[in-house]
Amino acid sequence: MAGKEKISTRQPLINNQVYGFIPTDIDGVDDLAELALDLRWSWNHAVDELWYQLDPDLWMETHNPWVVLQNVSRDQLIFQMGNAAFLSKLDEMMKLKEKSRNDPAWFQRKYPISDLKCVAYFSMEFMLSEALPIYVGGLGNVAGDQLKSASDLGVPVIAVGLLYQQGYFRQLIDQFGTQQALFPYNDPGQLPISPLRLPNGEWLRINISLSGYTVWLRTWQVQVGRVKLYLLDSNDPVNMPLHRGITSAVYGGGTDLRIQQEIILGIGGWKLLRAMNIAPDVCHMNEGHSAFLVLERAADFMRENGVSFEEALAVTRAGNLFTTHTAVAAGFDNFSPSLMWQFFGNYAKKELHIDFNDLLALGRDDPHNSAQYFNMAYLAIHGSSAVNGVSRLHGEVSRNLFGNLFQRWPTDEVPVGYVTNGVHMPSWDSVYADKIWTQACGKERWRGHLESVEQDIFTVSDHDLWQFRNDSRYHMINFIRERFQGQTEDAGQSPEIVEMAKHIFNKETLTLGFARRFVPYKRPNLLLYDEERFIRILTNPQRPVQLVIAGKSPPYDESGKALIRQWVQFIKQHNLHKHVVFLSDYDMLLTEHLVQGVDVWINTPRRPWEACGTSGMKVLVNGGINLSELDGWWAEAFTPEVGWALGDGREHGGDPFWDADQAIELYELLEQKVVPEFYNRNKDGIPEQWVAKMRNSMSILTPKFSANRAVREYTEKYYLPAADNYQKRASQKGIAGRQMINTFHDLRKKWWQMRFGQIQIENIEGGYQFKIMVWLNHISHDTISVELFAEGLNGSPNEIIKMEIGGLAENGQDHECSACISTTRPAFHYTARIVPCYANISVPLENNLILWQR
Repeated sequence: MAGKEKISTRQPLINNQVYGFIPTDIDGVDDLAELALDLRWSWNHAVDELWYQLDPDLWMETHNPWVVLQNVSRDQLIFQMGNAAFLSKLDEMMKLKEKSRNDPAWFQRKYPISDLKCVAYFSMEFMLSEALPIYVGGLGNVAGDQLKSASDLGVPVIAVGLLYQQGYFRQLIDQFGTQQALFPYNDPGQLPISPLRLPNGEWLRINISLSGYTVWLRTWQVQVGRVKLYLLDSNDPVNMPLHRGITSAVYGGGTDLRIQQEIILGIGGWKLLRAMNIAPDVCHMNEGHSAFLVLERAADFMRENGVSFEEALAVTRAGNLFTTHTAVAAGFDNFSPSLMWQFFGNYAKKELHIDFNDLLALGRDDPHNSAQYFNMAYLAIHGSSAVNGVSRLHGEVSRNLFGNLFQRWPTDEVPVGYVTNGVHMPSWDSVYADKIWTQACGKERWRGHLESVEQDIFTVSDHDLWQFRNDSRYHMINFIRERFQGQTEDAGQSPEIVEMAKHIFNKETLTLGFARRFVPYKRPNLLLYDEERFIRILTNPQRPVQLVIAGKSPPYDESGKALIRQWVQFIKQHNLHKHVVFLSDYDMLLTEHLVQGVDVWINTPRRPWEACGTSGMKVLVNGGINLSELDGWWAEAFTPEVGWALGDGREHGGDPFWDADQAIELYELLEQKVVPEFYNRNKDGIPEQWVAKMRNSMSILTPKFSANRAVREYTEKYYLPAADNYQKRASQKGIAGRQMINTFHDLRKKWWQMRFGQIQIENIEGGYQFKIMVWLNHISHDTISVELFAEGLNGSPNEIIKMEIGGLAENGQDHECSACISTTRPAFHYTARIVPCYANISVPLENNLILWQR
């Protein structure tokens, strides 16, 4: 009966699923708990009104349904469960949840019969919601958005990460502009997570060995729509205090703590999957932090199939993918040989049955240099069948970074591809953007192919687009005022400043946004190069400009803190509070409001240090326009029709004169392009040039830089081929691995004795016929490829022509290799070479031997 308390017939959640207290004896509360523990609510806001009705103040303060559910009074729950409208909405949300989970998605429709059953996605951080603060920034943003898109698309992904007791630090800016770092405790009972329990109700715990000590890891589950994220933490009461804090903070402490976190993620993460009888076809390493899983996955295959580590690695690497996000060599994690010995000396001997130096060789570019540190990116490369960067430019940068692993190979053939990042548009669009996109493209627009999206947005009128932009800006400014007021109170500012905070910014004024980590290479203070000129731009009485800034400096980076302090002091010194505001505690909630409301998003990194960057992608769906350095994703996205660009597309290092030139260029763009286009209006009050650029940005770039596109690209370019290749190698107890290793050793033994002999080049119509005598040193034709190579001209790809290997020549030793080519290039452009070619291996990633004609 409505309004009466009833005993639920379902098994109480409190006993076997959750960590914390909710009164599941009230009928319907278990449905609320199921909704609260599924982070689908973080991008499907239809359910928000339920949490608001339960406790409006707590919901607006935390945006965490699980906190609302655990803190709401019993009386309020009973009241709402007797509210017909509330129950109807709850029932509707449960049906939608079930539908979203069970209806065939893009993957099931396109690949109804697929060898790909499971992708395990490993990452050090995941940005899914401000309710689960286990992220720092860009890397976590990519990981979280890809999980959400995998859910939307039905790609069979699970994920593995760490549960941090403190997460990343919270930021307070004091009245002097100094960043203060605070480390509040993340109470698991207040997070939307559940203990991972065995069928008998026991909490699943994993143990690993760290430097001779047994460390127990608690396990947790996060539901992300169709996708599950599993988290490990070391804060188990049975552990020594030394070990309980390993997972305390994201990227906390020195290298000793970092290696332990990465052992837990890689080795502990793989052990967790095996404890649940999950055997992934593909393991996707989002950065090198999880690369130790390469070792544990191979060790697992060794034990199951009775093969050597080398053979097991040859099999399992077929199912490993490594995505690098690092644009400079110093960004990779490196561990000293002594630290590696501390944690892996016994592991190499007892688990892998190999010499410790052979393990170290997997993390070095020179296996014979005993002084070299162990590089996690190198381990990931040596243990994967594919490697990719996160933008087209970053792919090029990475091929140079990793070139020392592939000596004698042309840089263009260093085996690093790219999949440009994208963002999960439903997570970042405002209510106003959602209305516009739904009107033009429908509700399902980000859950399948995106072919029609580009044209659909052209059905929206200029008037509606401009009204949507204004509404978005107004909403953001209300948020800025409220946030900044609280910030000034927390910092102990004067009553005058606190009162002024309630009225900052003008809702009709062009609003710029700049928010990201405050580190020198991002050049966050480029706008302050000529303070007087910048102030004139801001305070122009006819065409004013306002700027909202946010960002954290790493807690121990004094140079980054100084950049923040410079901005705060600049605002204070020139009394610019009505034109510039620095918002503290940059997190996901703040990001959402800024990317939804700003008119122009500014990005000024020093090229090519921005591997991709995703903050500017988030404004696309919201009608914001980018003004950015030609770096990362913007280097491939920019055309004059969609935004504005800084720089000449080349690298200038840390040249201060170039920084000065770019500051002047930035001022000129604002003065001559951005500001006039915003304020030049037609008779209806619409800036036609601005709206045209806004429309082009939305239609052309939004689908292209969505996580929907990125996840589909990963699936088709990497996951499906990797799963097929791994299953072939793993069949028959990995016999293919043994054959591959035998071939590899045979080639390495004989390789450098091969030699090129006499060369004949004949002119033929339209090109040449090449004949080259080659002594193969008794190497089988089936294991090599003899090729002609010519460097590409004017940016075109290299030319590679496979030659036919004939029988033995008259001398009984050499083979005649021949090829006819059509070309207008001179014959001397072409050079012969020999490369490995067997067993469907990835060359040079899995065998980097190469012999050139001298």
